[in-house]
Amino acid sequence: MKIIYLMIGLAISQLSFAHGDQHKKMNQQASFQQEEWGIGGTKNEVNRTIAISMGDDMKFKPEKINIKVGETIRFEIKNNGKLLHEMVIGTKQVLDKHAEMMVKHPNMEHDEPYMAHISPGKKGEIIWKFNRAGSFDFACLIAGHYQAGMVGKIEVQQ
Repeated sequence: MKIIYLMIGLAISQLSFAHGDQHKKMNQQASFQQEEWGIGGTKNEVNRTIAISMGDDMKFKPEKINIKVGETIRFEIKNNGKLLHEMVIGTKQVLDKHAEMMVKHPNMEHDEPYMAHISPGKKGEIIWKFNRAGSFDFACLIAGHYQAGMVGKIEVQQ
């Protein structure tokens, strides 16, 4: 079944290259709003940097991240693939809903501080303050990628 999702994702990804090109630069004119999983941070608040890689195997490395409440993390994200990928942080419920919308509207424009859209071979970043404990998720929501299992877990502990 994952093979089918992967093939669908690859086909749709080719159509969705425009998706990444339509996005504004990360954090330009972004308003920081408290979310269940935290709030946007600034470079001068960063406590730690975590490198994340992603690729056309529909995997993030690492797939699980441990963070302490109050840490502001700079995620340095590298797309090692030949397809557009993204990293979006949220709750499973929020990611599920957004992934459904992405299947229906693959060229949908959105720009939030908890997401980064990264072209093949490029790097991006997310700066996020984890001010609430809990178990959260991150994923690539490009149509087919999420369905193929391109997800990860963030554990935020006291």
